[in-house]
Amino acid sequence: MPLQLKPPFGQELAQAQRTLYGGWICSGSPVAAEIMAGAGLDWLLIDMEHAPNGLESVLAQLHAVSGYPPSVMVRVPAGEPVVIKQVLDLGVQNILVPMVSSAEQAERIAAMAQYPPRGIRGIGSALARSGRWNRVENYLSNGAEHVSIFVQVETVEGINHAAEIAAVEGIDGLFCGPSDLAASMGLIGQQNHPDVVGSVKDAFSAISAAGKPAGVNAFDPALARQYVDAGASWVLVGADVALLARGSETLAADFIPTGSRKGS
Repeated sequence: MPLQLKPPFGQELAQAQRTLYGGWICSGSPVAAEIMAGAGLDWLLIDMEHAPNGLESVLAQLHAVSGYPPSVMVRVPAGEPVVIKQVLDLGVQNILVPMVSSAEQAERIAAMAQYPPRGIRGIGSALARSGRWNRVENYLSNGAEHVSIFVQVETVEGINHAAEIAAVEGIDGLFCGPSDLAASMGLIGQQNHPDVVGSVKDAFSAISAAGKPAGVNAFDPALARQYVDAGASWVLVGADVALLARGSETLAADFIPTGSRKGS
């Protein structure tokens, strides 16, 4: 019998009755990925932009989380045809592309994820995990049905063009990045600044008006809930490395006097 792939995250978002909460995997570790996968979160983001991940380590993490319920997204390091082709061929069904600031850029990215004649994705599914080595029936004809493409708006220009980017066919949703947005606004390190938060909320309105789901990264629980109230339908609320860092710091604070800690 032909193999059936999991529905892409875009379909899950369209059918969701509540906000979907995700966890960021930045360590490059399949063990950490599997721990996050079993935690009860709705979706996971494996990061290739700011994490020590290449194709082999991403594949190992995909294997590690494959038996768990959450949808899995991979953030590629850049919106380049070869990178997107290779990541899709790994079997990644959901891709997030960073630093997208115009509709023209979004149109090029959408084409990278689709086979001709609609796009420019290279043909190689018989050799790749994407179509399970020709075990997914009609993968070449229906490849776009198995893939969701999301783009990240994280500059002043991107936020200002959010409506036009959201209107691009083949883009399934937009994700706001407050940290880079804050830097773009001259407020580096101040992603909770009212002007940054206000700009993100304005983007939500534009994205939702275009009929696409708006997402955001927010590790501050109060701010995450504020963004949900403002219309965010998918939110990253924590990362493996941050949880480990803060948890280990709590252990040290609980048991070791400050002045006697190693390195203090």
